[in-house]
Amino acid sequence: MSLLKFEHKIIDLDDVPHRIIEADVTRERAVFLQNLLLINHHKTKIQEVPAKEEGQPSTYNLVTPDVTFNPIVKVYNREIRTSDGKKVTPDYWNQKTTQLEPNYWDKNKKRFLG
Repeated sequence: MSLLKFEHKIIDLDDVPHRIIEADVTRERAVFLQNLLLINHHKTKIQEVPAKEEGQPSTYNLVTPDVTFNPIVKVYNREIRTSDGKKVTPDYWNQKTTQLEPNYWDKNKKRFLG
């Protein structure tokens, strides 16, 4: 998950630098984050990463041309919002829960998925 890794690499796509928001994720995860960031007016692209071994599924990278974008800062500063205007929590970003409250420090009030 990108919130666990401080350094986010920069790659070139069509001679334009892009910052990797999340690397080697499923298509569903990439689409979830892309939709969330689109609501917040951040341009993103989903880049397919070919499977390393035959028979393995492809993975995907979610990238943005905004090389200053840092998901850790955006999420923990509560700058990312859902379509209905609620602030995104780290657990929501990481798809651990669908609840936007409690805050990340209220561990005894959390309800996790699965």
